[in-house]
Amino acid sequence: MPFPALPAPLLAALAERGYAEPTPVQAAVLQPETLGRDLLVSAQTGSGKTVAYGLAMAADLLGDATRLPQAGAPLALVVAPTRELALQVQTELAWLYGPAGGRIVTCVGGTDPIAERRALERGAHIVAGTPGRLRDHLERGNLRPGALRAVVLDEADEMLDLGFREELEAILETTPAERRTLLFSATVPKPIVQIAKTYQRDALRIAASDQGAQHGDIDQRALLIAPHETERAVVNALRFFEARAALVFCRTRAAVARLHGNLVERGFSAVALSGELSQAERNRALQGLRDGRARVCVATDVAARGIDLPDLGLVIHAELPTDPETLLHRSGRTGRAGRKGTSVLLVPHNRRRAAERLLMDARVKASWGPAPTAEAIRAQDNTRILAQAAEVVAEEAAEDDLAMARTLLETQPAEALAAALIRQLRAPLPAPEELAAMAERAPPAARGGRSNADRGVGERSQDGSQPGVWFRMNLGRNGNADPRWVLPFLCRRGHVTRQEIGRIKVLERETQFEVAPWAAQRFASAARRPAEDEDAHIRIVPADSPPARAR
Repeated sequence: MPFPALPAPLLAALAERGYAEPTPVQAAVLQPETLGRDLLVSAQTGSGKTVAYGLAMAADLLGDATRLPQAGAPLALVVAPTRELALQVQTELAWLYGPAGGRIVTCVGGTDPIAERRALERGAHIVAGTPGRLRDHLERGNLRPGALRAVVLDEADEMLDLGFREELEAILETTPAERRTLLFSATVPKPIVQIAKTYQRDALRIAASDQGAQHGDIDQRALLIAPHETERAVVNALRFFEARAALVFCRTRAAVARLHGNLVERGFSAVALSGELSQAERNRALQGLRDGRARVCVATDVAARGIDLPDLGLVIHAELPTDPETLLHRSGRTGRAGRKGTSVLLVPHNRRRAAERLLMDARVKASWGPAPTAEAIRAQDNTRILAQAAEVVAEEAAEDDLAMARTLLETQPAEALAAALIRQLRAPLPAPEELAAMAERAPPAARGGRSNADRGVGERSQDGSQPGVWFRMNLGRNGNADPRWVLPFLCRRGHVTRQEIGRIKVLERETQFEVAPWAAQRFASAARRPAEDEDAHIRIVPADSPPARAR
């Protein structure tokens, strides 16, 4: 449907930008019943919400006029969690209100506050900024709130997560009581509801989309990996789900630094974002992503707040998010503004159940499977390289180039020349990693059965139709081997769960044990790797046959 009645300059701006019809959130805030009311809007990131609240407050700012009055004390204030988001708000509202003579000023951390004070003194129609800097300008008298007709809290849940509640309350308490308050949030937890009750008047609740539901433009993948192979799996995911720009999430600064260094060493053009960076370093990293000099950004959740990269086609969760809201915020960085994106959740097999609960709580349906193998990546590379080579050959060649080609063909076979072209096309690609084989899903009987602790060591763990695979290790009663110690040791050493270890038989000089058939290959592969702890002297090998009494 087309946009409803709006001031002529805004309609002109929308038409110039190619907006033929509103997005769901834009349509929702322009319904007749929203006129003049406070709004509490839950909408997914990348849904066009900046333009949505820009349109929603048009009647408050313009009324029946076609141009805004001369810029003076601001008429609207937009509070955003991060500097990047505030600058993006300025960019969006500048083109939207440009035909109406709008002047947009930003007040954000990491910039010169004196320059901001002077910009405010020259006058503004809309001010966009971060909570701390806006509060500072209000307290110093640089920002005069008396004329404000509308206040927008953008990504309010993120501002609370970042600890800005006190600043938000201080800002809202200094603004006119009759102002209109528009609160936009991807999620609406209890603290947001409390803010709304305290600082909004009879707010109209709008769910522009089913909150927490599957984002239709994001292909959700959950990939099972061995616990020690996270960084290798990141490499293969980046290579397989090729995107112009990718964002990889880690939990800590140290993890960001380690993974970023490893990716650069492997040949990826990568940048890092974490709290220890200066604003100038942060700006350079983001600019590298926007102009294509870098294709991968490794970041913590806090450092990535408010980032909007139009060409971001891939999000990788190198470490599981702590809660459903974080999962949605991370994934929502891709698949924005109608573009398709992929979100890859790397799941160590021993944390699968935690990942399943996380996805269920976030109401996200993911396709489960193993991480891309080196073989699959090479096969995909071959297809892409052949297509690239065909494009190169199809280009019209200059006569000088053709003359050189004929000379080469006189001295080199055509096959060798074609192979040289393929080598050149393959050279920039980082090598894929060899990963441990990973079963996609254990049979239901095993996943639904009791744990070893429940059934007691020594009972059968598999039914008669699924005989286990037997292994033995060179430690028995002579080395104080005890089933209560053996079970967690095997899980740790072989990267399996308790449900995948069956019968355990402790003998005098060795211990024999059973591994579920679907996990045996993975267990054997992990157990063969040299251990680096105090148990490195323990060797695990396949048993020749099951113990006679255990059959």
